Parts: sequence; C-alpha cells; structure tokens
Amino acid sequence: MEIYELIIEAIATLVVNKIRTGLAILGIVIGIGSVISLISLGESSQKAVQSQIQSIGANLLTISPIAQTTSGVRGAFGGGTTLTYADALAIDESSLVTTVSNVAPSYSGRSQVIAGRNNTNTQIMGITPSYSHVRKIEIQSGSFINQEHLSQLSKVAVLGPQVVEDLFEGANPVGSSIRVEGQSFLVIGVTEAKGGSGPMNFDDVIYVPLTTAQKQLYGVDYVSNIYLETSSQEVMTRAQNQVGYLLLERHKISDPSLADFTIISQEDILEAATAVSGTFTSMLSGVAAISLLVGGIGIMNIMLVTVTERTREIGLRKALGAKKKLITLQFLIESVILTFAGGVLGILLGIFVSYIYSLSVGSVFSVSTKSVLLAFMVSTLIGIIFGWYPANKAADLQPIEALRYE
Repeated sequence: MEIYELIIEAIATLVVNKIRTGLAILGIVIGIGSVISLISLGESSQKAVQSQIQSIGANLLTISPIAQTTSGVRGAFGGGTTLTYADALAIDESSLVTTVSNVAPSYSGRSQVIAGRNNTNTQIMGITPSYSHVRKIEIQSGSFINQEHLSQLSKVAVLGPQVVEDLFEGANPVGSSIRVEGQSFLVIGVTEAKGGSGPMNFDDVIYVPLTTAQKQLYGVDYVSNIYLETSSQEVMTRAQNQVGYLLLERHKISDPSLADFTIISQEDILEAATAVSGTFTSMLSGVAAISLLVGGIGIMNIMLVTVTERTREIGLRKALGAKKKLITLQFLIESVILTFAGGVLGILLGIFVSYIYSLSVGSVFSVSTKSVLLAFMVSTLIGIIFGWYPANKAADLQPIEALRYE
C-alpha cells in the first residue's frame, strides 16, 4: 500500500469520528497556540524596551552615586550624595576626557504641585540646558531651560504632557504659574510626548533649573545623576575609563574597587532588560509547553482506544498479508496527522492572539519565524513519540486473536 493511500485512509478514519478527533487535537492547539503567543509577546516586549531605551540616547552614559553604607547597612540605590555639579563641570572642561560631547547633571526630587484647583504629585527634575540634547527631549510649545535661567536661579518650569493634563486639563499652560513646595514657578514650555513608565516616564515630570532645584527647592549640594553623551558608540568603553579615572582622582580614591560612583552605558541597560525579558518569556513558554505534554498524552489515549476498536480490522489486514511495518506506519500517520493539524491551528491561534493583544495595548506586533518552525517540528515529534506505542501495540497483535476479538 502506498504512503499516499495510507494518508487518504487515515484522514477518512479521522473524519468519521469528528468529535473524538477534535478533542484529541484540542490539547495540541492550546499548547502550540500558548507557546507561539507567549514567544511573540516576549519578542514584542523586548523590541518595545529596546526602542524606549534607544529613544533616550544610543550613546548615553549614566553616572550614579553609590549608596553609602552605615553600620553595615547599605542605603537605597541612587541614594548616594557623592556626585556634585562641580564633577559635571570638571568632566565637561577636562582635556583628558576627549570622548564626551555633552554633559548633563541632574537632581531628581518629588513634590506636590498645585495649579489653581488642581494638584498632582510628580517628579521634579533639576537640569541644565544640555539635558534636552543628551536625553532627546523635544519641545512642543514654548521654550526649554537656558543658561541664564541656571545662573540666575530662575523659578521657571517646563512641563511634561501628563502634568499638563493633570494640572491644566490639556490646555496650553505656557505663561501660567504653578506652585512647587510653596513657591511660584512660571511655566515656559511643554515637552513632546515621549512615553515610558515608572521612573522612566518622561511625560510625568517637571523640569526646573538645576541650581533652583538644589538651592531653593530641596536645599542640597549634590546631584542625583550625571548623563554623558559620547561622540560615538564605538568610544563608549574609552569614555567610561576616561571619566572614571577623572572622578577617582577628584574624589581622592586610589582603588577603583572602592569607587563611590558607577558608570552604566545604554548597552548595559539594554542587555539587562533583554535578558530579563527573555528569561521571563522562556519561563512562561516552559509552562505553556506542559500543555503540549498533556496534549500528547491525550493523543496517545485516543490512539489506544482506536487500536482497541479496530482490533478485528487489524487482524483481518494481517491475515491478508499486511506486514507489521505497514500496520505501524498506518497508525503513526493517523497520529502525526492529528498533531500536525493541531499544530497548524495552534500556530494560527497564537498569531491571532498576539495580533489582538498588540492592537489592544498598542505594542509592536512580532511573530518569530523560529517559533513557527519549532511549533511544526514539535507537533510532528509529538505525533511520532506518542503515536509510536499505540501503533506498535496494533502491529504486535496476532491475527487469530485479533479476529476472535469481540
């Protein structure tokens, strides 16, 4: 009997028992669909993170203070006070640092802000004029903070779009006043929407001159971070070394392992975020793969029932000269067709779920070709692995005993 005839017969047999066939492939459909959709969502989230990180500067280095340790207890991350505005000026003016094109120190605080009858609790960023260039901040209306505002400790503010919505209900606030820590600030500009979440939400922030934030709002003499833009991505490691040695000398630290600051590149952040997202996706895919195992067991159970029901047919085939290899192949083909059909439907289901999700949350729609090919391979292997035992059992039946089976 030709393979083509075996395939046609297997399909005919499966079509006769539609409900049983549908239930048999359901587990495979759910398993493959879950794996495809989770891998797709994982890749979409990775691309979103990469896009968000790269949108704030591909050549960005971030210098952060290391939290001080008191009585063996280390302070919170970012809670150090070892970096100063003078450090930033030294980096900008040093002839030893040849790889940095822009320097932007900043101080970050949080305050309750009032405008008329509305108020909000938001992040206050004390910055310098170069901050907009280093962090890729665009102005929607009005103007940004300039050097004159910095030197005169001006009480001016630039608002993010979310703050505008919270305080002014979307109306243009340029020329209006807001109150921060009981002090009145003139709104001079509004930034373009940039997105983000948590501490990286560039829309829910108010920018003020760094000197104003330090001396008039929060009474500090240090900065939270110093952001550096390098001349190219190729010199980022060199820039880290140049700036690191300069700060070690300024802070009078001879051992680099005792540095009171850390320098992180965008590549480091991107690699860490991608690794976390990839691990999370792998864990979820592993959980989803369990349903594939359950589906495979379901296929095997259905095939065992089929073998039992067709015992007399098997006996008749063997009595007419059908070889063991042919009987095994017949049932294996039925099993592979079940899992292959389930795999195709599962892939379509996974792609559909991923597409609907990406539309609903506005994320990037992405389907990995590797995951689709893997799904085809896995579904076929499941058919072979879990179909082998029922097929082998059918082929081992003795013709006389099979014909006597009631």
